[in-house]
Amino acid sequence: MPRDGPQPGAAQPGVPAKMVRSIALVLVFVWALVAVPAAAAPPPGAETFFRRPAVLDAQLSPSGKRLAFTAAFGPQGRVGVFVLDLQTSELRPTRAAQFSDADVASFSWVDDERIVYNVIDLQAGGAEDDRTAPGLFAVNFDGSEPLQLIEREGRPVISEAGSILSNRTRTLPWNHRVLQVPQAGEDARGARADEIIVGEFRGSGKELESITPLWLNTRTGATRRFDAPGRPLGVVGWWFTQQGEPRLVLTREKDRLVYHWFTPDGPAGRRWKPISEGTLLETPPPPAWVGANELYVQVPMGPGGEHAVVPFDFAKGTPAEQPLVRAPGFDFSGGFISSRDGRLLGVRIHTDAEETIWFDPAMKAHQAFVDGVLPGRVNRLSCRRCDGDDAVLLVRSFTDRDPGQLLLYTKATQQWRRLSVIQPGIDPARMARTSLQRIRARDGRDLPVWITGQKRAADGKPLAQPAIVLVHGGPWVRNGFWRWEPMRQFLASRGYLVIEPEFRGSDGYGAAHMRAGFKQWGQAMQDDVADALLWAQKEGWASRQACIAGASYGGYSTLMGLVRHPELYRCGAAWVAVTDPFLYIEGRWWVRDDIGDSSRRYTLRDMVGDPKADEAMLRANSPVEQAARIQAPLLLAFGEADLRVPLAHGRAMRSALERAGRPPEVWVTYADEGHGWRKVENDIDFAQRLERFFAKHLQAPAPR
Repeated sequence: MPRDGPQPGAAQPGVPAKMVRSIALVLVFVWALVAVPAAAAPPPGAETFFRRPAVLDAQLSPSGKRLAFTAAFGPQGRVGVFVLDLQTSELRPTRAAQFSDADVASFSWVDDERIVYNVIDLQAGGAEDDRTAPGLFAVNFDGSEPLQLIEREGRPVISEAGSILSNRTRTLPWNHRVLQVPQAGEDARGARADEIIVGEFRGSGKELESITPLWLNTRTGATRRFDAPGRPLGVVGWWFTQQGEPRLVLTREKDRLVYHWFTPDGPAGRRWKPISEGTLLETPPPPAWVGANELYVQVPMGPGGEHAVVPFDFAKGTPAEQPLVRAPGFDFSGGFISSRDGRLLGVRIHTDAEETIWFDPAMKAHQAFVDGVLPGRVNRLSCRRCDGDDAVLLVRSFTDRDPGQLLLYTKATQQWRRLSVIQPGIDPARMARTSLQRIRARDGRDLPVWITGQKRAADGKPLAQPAIVLVHGGPWVRNGFWRWEPMRQFLASRGYLVIEPEFRGSDGYGAAHMRAGFKQWGQAMQDDVADALLWAQKEGWASRQACIAGASYGGYSTLMGLVRHPELYRCGAAWVAVTDPFLYIEGRWWVRDDIGDSSRRYTLRDMVGDPKADEAMLRANSPVEQAARIQAPLLLAFGEADLRVPLAHGRAMRSALERAGRPPEVWVTYADEGHGWRKVENDIDFAQRLERFFAKHLQAPAPR
């Protein structure tokens, strides 16, 4: 709960009971016929945007006869695994696994009978991740034969019947994790029935030193040695074939990274061969897909250095020149899709929106059919018995305005069934459009900017609105995608234009764009944020009423925006914000954090700044050092158990502002939360605080 905040106004929502009753309904596609509420109707409350999804994940069993999904059924609101028998006409979920004190985090089918899963506590704060390991459990689809396979560090879990699940004689220690759930085969080198691959993670302090794989039987808990003779030392990453045979490893020694390829039956016998190397800062080409005898890697191409996917040429020992997948203007982002026998079926990529390119003719035909039924939407498919007349398709269909629908299509009967909406209570007709714009920064650099909530006047011209510049964290990540996002839609529903710049330093738009942000915190990176707002104002979309907001690096950028461009922003909201670059780069012995020694020794000094060589630059761009220049109203929020940006950052910033005579207008900390909020009630409470804060300082018009 927030230390100074009111009690949240709504209990944690679960899945509506009517969802269970509607599971067997045939879906009638009437997306365009949704009634638009009257303009005067108030927008949905924060709880509608920030509640947990009704269905978190859904997977077809290997045969396609069953569907497993995670959802929060029951009075306690705990997420469990449930299974539908798709061979029956009336789909009724059977509970496979559910606990009274934990939630299922992720799961996989081992075969058509057995499921493995791990757990977290979604009703605890984010600090839970730093105190407990997720463990591993197995169960049959009907809830029979439950077994704990890996210990959950910190505390056991209790089933709804009240029993503590354990397998003391064979349970592996908590420092084991699943590496792959392979397809069992007859090859003695690969997986046997009921087996998966787990890895023993070893390290000292915050640094991972090695991962050692072994076979684990999900019915008995028995283990056997993993056959990978002659493997190099210091392996920190493994890649396998679909049958569980090793093919690629990544080793690390200090800051040196090396990829090694395994040849099982070459002229020189079974051996590992180094194929590429680099450093933590200049990384070697990472794998995109690993097959039995094929490897696809990601390499920069063109003047912008956008990462494309190319085959690795083992004869030459280098990546090939001809790309398999390339999206000009974007780095490759997505994943390859394989059949259970190891065939490459297609690739899922993200440009502005998600798209799947199928190599398999049957899947290409299925995608064309579904896209024809559901036009203008992203339709993500998974399939079983794909080549047959009895094919079954699981479809997750969504847009920028619609969180999504989970649908099932059976080819034999030509029947569609809607299993669930993803986010109950969200009316897509009332949500705002999101678009990706490409603008020019003041120095001419291409600058991707996501815009949500653009409005036009009756004559079709842009209608200027109060704006919120929402700066993403990282900063070395890609932020935006064409899909429904709760924070951008929540703010847009309150009448604001939401501007999300992919400033230099952001990943996903080419190596040149990312590297242009090195040692530019508070400088060119900050100019990009300002330029996005100035562009929107020049185009007539944004008014002169604007605030800036963001988390983590976005919180840092919020503070530096108020320092460097005070004329642009009426207020700022920063949460879990980096406020002291020196504390971030160097650390302090009395401040506990999770930043590894390798990052502080080999990367942060090049990417952010060297505390000695760049001292003057870092001080000039330190919010703590420049606090006296902040004059606008400020909201600050932190997690009390945050290890990425410890609360020491927040306390130092608040003290600096108080010394300058401008204390934050709003100060809130959340107990037991880490780098962001996990508890639904905290998400809702914080969103309501933002709503009140922005309404006060932006004088937002009446909600649409």
